Amino acid sequence: MRSVELFAGCGGLALGLSQAGFEHDAVIEWDEHACSTLIANKARGVRFVQDWPVWQEDVREFNFGAMSPEPDLLSGGVPCQPFSLGGKHRGHMDTRNMFPAFIESIRQLRPRTILVENVKGLLRQTFRPYLDYVLRQISEPDVARTADETWQDHDRRLLSHKALAGSARLSYAVTMDLLNAADYGAPQRRERVFIVGVRSDIDAVWEFPRPTHSHAALQFDQFVTGEYWQRHGMQACLRQESPSLRLVPGALPWVTVRDVISDLPAFGSADAKLAHHLLMPGAKAYPGHTGSRLDLPAKTLKAGDHGVPGGENMLVLDDGSVRYVSVREAARIQTFPDDYGFEGSWSEIMRQIGNAVPVELAFSLGSKLSGILDCSGSLPQEALAIGAGAV
Repeated sequence: MRSVELFAGCGGLALGLSQAGFEHDAVIEWDEHACSTLIANKARGVRFVQDWPVWQEDVREFNFGAMSPEPDLLSGGVPCQPFSLGGKHRGHMDTRNMFPAFIESIRQLRPRTILVENVKGLLRQTFRPYLDYVLRQISEPDVARTADETWQDHDRRLLSHKALAGSARLSYAVTMDLLNAADYGAPQRRERVFIVGVRSDIDAVWEFPRPTHSHAALQFDQFVTGEYWQRHGMQACLRQESPSLRLVPGALPWVTVRDVISDLPAFGSADAKLAHHLLMPGAKAYPGHTGSRLDLPAKTLKAGDHGVPGGENMLVLDDGSVRYVSVREAARIQTFPDDYGFEGSWSEIMRQIGNAVPVELAFSLGSKLSGILDCSGSLPQEALAIGAGAV
């Protein structure tokens, strides 16, 4: 299955989708440091990455006309700064808002399916009218905004267009949900918005994959059976009374930080240096600035190194002390494989990792998308062409 990845960053979403069976026609990212990471992994022959066609270019200037049209998937983590809780909250007024560029790429490529990732802040009430407008644009990408239209006027025209019966223009069934990466096997409580569009001629209905992991299952292993502590060679911390748990049938326990970092080599060893597992000094805890505990999934990694607001890039050790996560620990928390490297300074690398989509979550979504594409049929393409053109 063919795909095109926009705003690829250091490659978390693209890697998970590749693992799910998508072959990228293009992996596009403008940031030089993130591109250096992609190119370095490609040059080292990292599995799935070695064949990626990486383009360091602004999506707004990319020549999609030179590409084969109608890929199976168009995906991307649209830059989140305009909507992030940690940003300036300018939303659609922010010059970094790349939703217009993403929607223009839909118009040009006419993909069979669409996958968009963004921050939870997109759901804030102040942004909701613009979010609804974005969803309507994805649903009806051929109804383009004209040069003299405000986005509100364009939104009203989109609403009128959707009310018209029998239109044969390019259109998508659009679904949105807020997913927690911990529920899909990542050792991180990371909530992100995902938007999926399925082209109207595709005989398939999208449903987001069901969670595979749960907090209740972790608590059961920790405080009822004690299997978690036994697995780590620690004294069990059982409760005399079983906690009230709503166990999801078949769900696995949430993966914890201890689960994914306990086998890393000791700091200062040659193996640790090779793995980019280096101890960074200076971590301090204070009210409102606390780290992640080892026996839960980590807090959401953020795009920073030392100064992230809640201490999300720190760990609380068994003795109560704190330290910063190493690059390799951060990569494991984002479920990158150990042979995946990162280019740039410490600050730059932590920014790349903090901005990434967890590979495991991307794989879960990609597997579901590849499944519906494998099982779906399409109407004749002439049907899509009827009525196409400017509004």
